Amino acid sequence: MKFEKPLIPGRLIQRYKRFLADIELDDGTIITAHCANPGSMLGLKDPGTRVWLSKSDNPKRKLAYSWELSELDDAMIGINTSHPNRIVEEAIRARHVAELTGYETLRREVKYGKNSRIDILLQDEGKPDCYVEVKNVHLLREQGLAEFPDSVTKRGAKHLSELADMVEQGHRAVMLYLVQRTDANRFALASDIDPAYAEAFQEATGAGVEAIVYQCDISHQEINLTHSIPFAKEVQATN
Repeated sequence: MKFEKPLIPGRLIQRYKRFLADIELDDGTIITAHCANPGSMLGLKDPGTRVWLSKSDNPKRKLAYSWELSELDDAMIGINTSHPNRIVEEAIRARHVAELTGYETLRREVKYGKNSRIDILLQDEGKPDCYVEVKNVHLLREQGLAEFPDSVTKRGAKHLSELADMVEQGHRAVMLYLVQRTDANRFALASDIDPAYAEAFQEATGAGVEAIVYQCDISHQEINLTHSIPFAKEVQATN
C-alpha cells in the first residue's frame, strides 16, 4: 500500500478523546490530526514521539491531517487501523499470503454472522468459502514480541465467536494478525490485558478457526505485508 503523497513529520503533543491528536510539525506549526485507532495505543502516545502524517486535499474533511506512523528508535509502527484490510487484500492478490492462495474471487466487507461484516471473503468453485478477519497489531512491551489486543475488545471476541460459527457451518475461517511494527519477530496474545479475548481465541481455534500472523515492511512511502512470524509458544501457553 503506497501513500498517495509524501508524509509530513512532527512530534506528538498529546492524543485525546481516542481519535484526536495534537502534533507540532517540524516547522513549528501545531495542528490537530485524526487518529484512526480505537485502541489504547500503549507505548505509542508519549509526548515527543516522532510521528508521520498524511494530509488530505478534501475540503469537506473536518481534519486535513491523519496520523499514519510512529517512529521509536529504529522502529516504524503503523497506527492507522483503517489500512490493514487494504494491505492484506493487496498481499492476497499478489499471492504473498501462502495460506490464502487459490481462490478466484475476493470481496471486502461482506455481511455475515450476527449483523457483522467480514473483512475479506474468499471464494472459489468447489471449495468452502473462506472468511478472513484482519486485526492490526502494534503493541510491543517485550523486545521483539508483538501482542494483541492493547485494550479490552468485546468486538474482537465477538468476531472470534462468529468465525467459529462459520467453521461449524462448513466454511473456512482465518484470523490474520497484521503486525505493523518493524521491530517484532514473534507474536502472542496479551491475555493480561483482555483475558476474555484470550479465552475466546482458545475456544475459536479449538473449533477450527485458523490463526496466522504476518509482518510488515514500513517506510514513509508505503506499507507492505512481507512474511509470517510465529506465535511465541512460551507466552501463548500461559493464556
